[in-house]
Amino acid sequence: MIKHIVMWRFKESAEGRTATEHAVWMKQHLDALVEVVPEIRSLECGLDTLHTPASFHLVLTVVVDDIEALQRYANHPKHLVIADYAKRVTDTRVVVDYNA
Repeated sequence: MIKHIVMWRFKESAEGRTATEHAVWMKQHLDALVEVVPEIRSLECGLDTLHTPASFHLVLTVVVDDIEALQRYANHPKHLVIADYAKRVTDTRVVVDYNA
């Protein structure tokens, strides 16, 4: 199994929304992927609650069977819409993928 973990810091006021609004939009859309992407074994998405200088706005953990499943997840049309949005409104993004 592969765990795919992503954290985002969003730009303030990009596309007329606050960083918090971007995080909420992303969470809603990422959570909805469970219903449409069959490769997802589990998905957890959380909004930051402490808001410290070191904090990221949003974290995602997705579990899939293998690297091929991760690639199918990444290239799913619904995921690509979210990824395109994220590219436009993200200040910093970090990713870790590992065998679980």
